[in-house]
Amino acid sequence: MPRTALRICPLCEATCGLTLTIEGTAVTGARGDREDVFSRGFICPKGAAFGALDSDPDRLHAPLVRRDGRLQEATWEEAFDAIAAAVPALVREYGPQAVGVVLGNPNVHTMAGALYPPLLLKALGTRNLFTASTLDQMPKHVSSGLLFGDPFAIPVPDLDRTDFLLLLGANPVESNGSLCTAPDFPGRLKALRARGGTLVVVDPRRTRTARLADRHLAPRPGSDALLLAALAHTLIEEKLAAPGALEELTEGIGELAAALGSFTPEAVAPACDLTAAEIRVLARELAAAPTAAVYARIGSCTVEYGTLASWLVDVLNILTGNLDRPGGALFPLSATAPAPRPAGPGKGFALGRWASRVSGHPEAKGELPTAALAEEIETPGDGQIRVLLAIAANPVLSAPDGDRLDRALAGLDFMVSVDPYLNETSRHAHVVLPPPPPSQSAHFDFAFNGFAVRNQARFSPAAVPLEEGRMDECEIHARLILAVSGLHGTADPAGVDELAIQSALARETAAPHSPLHGQDPAHLAGLLTGGSGPERRLDLMLRLGPYGDRFGAADTAAADTAAADTAAADTAAADTADTADADTAAAAGRAVAGPAAGPGADTAAHGLSLERLLAYPHGIDLGPLGPRLPGVLKTRSGRIELLPDPIAAELPRLRTALAERPAALVLVGRRHLRSNNSWLHNVPALTGGSNQCTLQVHPQDADRLGLTDGGRARITADGGSLEVPVEITDTLRTGVVSLPHGWGHDRAGARLSVAAATPGANVNRLLDGTRLDPLSGTAVLNGFPVALTPLP
Repeated sequence: MPRTALRICPLCEATCGLTLTIEGTAVTGARGDREDVFSRGFICPKGAAFGALDSDPDRLHAPLVRRDGRLQEATWEEAFDAIAAAVPALVREYGPQAVGVVLGNPNVHTMAGALYPPLLLKALGTRNLFTASTLDQMPKHVSSGLLFGDPFAIPVPDLDRTDFLLLLGANPVESNGSLCTAPDFPGRLKALRARGGTLVVVDPRRTRTARLADRHLAPRPGSDALLLAALAHTLIEEKLAAPGALEELTEGIGELAAALGSFTPEAVAPACDLTAAEIRVLARELAAAPTAAVYARIGSCTVEYGTLASWLVDVLNILTGNLDRPGGALFPLSATAPAPRPAGPGKGFALGRWASRVSGHPEAKGELPTAALAEEIETPGDGQIRVLLAIAANPVLSAPDGDRLDRALAGLDFMVSVDPYLNETSRHAHVVLPPPPPSQSAHFDFAFNGFAVRNQARFSPAAVPLEEGRMDECEIHARLILAVSGLHGTADPAGVDELAIQSALARETAAPHSPLHGQDPAHLAGLLTGGSGPERRLDLMLRLGPYGDRFGAADTAAADTAAADTAAADTAAADTADTADADTAAAAGRAVAGPAAGPGADTAAHGLSLERLLAYPHGIDLGPLGPRLPGVLKTRSGRIELLPDPIAAELPRLRTALAERPAALVLVGRRHLRSNNSWLHNVPALTGGSNQCTLQVHPQDADRLGLTDGGRARITADGGSLEVPVEITDTLRTGVVSLPHGWGHDRAGARLSVAAATPGANVNRLLDGTRLDPLSGTAVLNGFPVALTPLP
């Protein structure tokens, strides 16, 4: 008989709750979980295809080890033996900097990917870390680090209560949101307009999101920073800035007028290809709205001035008084975040603590630009990367100049891939370690709850028992750490988790402000629950978090939390104040604590732990976001540093853009609801239809260039050229063409049969990796110049 099981969807940032239908050990269906406290039944095509992804016949079932130049199936012991024989020896010979680690986007969608990479990096002692962040969101981390002292202190728009949303370079109707975890983003945008709010979308394409907007502005790609600077200038010039209580918490407001003095709407308008009047009207509307939030994403990050654009988003939220207030942009409080401490100066955030060996790119948040990986492998000398560990990463498709990286990977002394597929990158590995399908893994969203538009906690145990011959993904990571440390065969993998628990408790019990100060770490460790090391670590993080039971010190923890401006009392008050939130609180309160208590109050009184979370399989609602300043701030001054030195030094370069002559034709990417970068092109249910790799061209540009709909064209840029099919459409402005990211499944040796049937073209072959945002090291993937010629 079929049965059902609950599972949080791991296929995008929305983290929707699913109800899986299971027959035997096979997932035969997936629908939205209507009782999920966060997503309430919403589902997109990716979630509906969960079963097809889970049972994909191209998924690897056993490890692969390279023998005589060929990857062959092996036992788990043979795979880890091979790693243990190679990596420690190479580290002894060449040093720890001879090792590079690449983390792909799927890492933040699994428990293992969140829990183990930091331990792996510590074990290796290498600084050569490359992640998907420098192909996507690093500008936002850098700007938040400089403003607030913490690169993870990223405010999100309060979608459910705002009156005015200005959205730039984002298409959440199709992406489901990014750095803003919000199930049913389309429904939330429609609800904004239904309650009388205003949605303004700034995008060179008339996306599905733009079609929902009250107003759509289509500037030139890459001009976001100029537009945002002009909006800030107008607020200051017209005396519309009203930071309110934020003024006392902020340094640099007085200096901002001079710093942005050149960016008048009249000066910026030609470069943006908007009118000065349009810019001034937008600034006035933003200032006049009762509450407002500015939100920008990948289209404004993966451009030449990505960090400045990300910084200016928060400058606008601060100048209008909308940062850290309901209806504006707020800082989420995840259940596994560190419990708040009393406000005060912190260590701050620094850029460039070290640099890449070859080109001297400064690190950002401990990472080097992924665009620099190929040269670090190819270039001889001390510190040359000879060993690479690629964890859920496919940079051959996702990074600039994939052909060069493809060649470089072939020259490594040793490579390990943790990946369910033999893809364009993992085909170079000497050992491939395949994690099991997602139905066979437990799940908790460590990363995305930190960007959620409502505080909540949900945990999914494995829906299906681990198949014989498979290894749990967390155990794979733990064994990998032992293998590269020279401890394979001599230490229990469970000890990796226990050591992490001991270290965390040692820090906590030594912290003067902790209610656990002076207690015995070993005794506290013995109180943890969970059927595995990862679950015990989750239990620890929940207990030590802002809603946790603190091992029986709940009353002390609640008082400490309240003192740090994070209180559940504020949450409950906000619930009561807003009708929609009150309805949500009442429903969740009945599920969690009975009709008299909201869920935030319930967890504050009784404390959150894994055992408590397991008792509520649809999740525990922790209430709407609330004000958290100044407790969030970790700057050296203990205040918001509005004009930090790296930003001030970068503004003169932005001024030069005012006089630059724009390219005649530039390229931007695009997302599709049934795709997620290069992940899902091997799932038949998610291919075809409009999810195709075509070059979209405006009709006027097509006429000028002699292109025909359905014909082919050669597109050329810095790094090379591609031949692509043409799709003529008026959904993008003139002077702009669009090609989606993550395609190019045409390389020999990969085993992706569905993707290979319609491989598409890899847009990153057009880039040579030299175009970077200098502050964050993020590759410029949007707004770069291209040339088109028709093909017969």
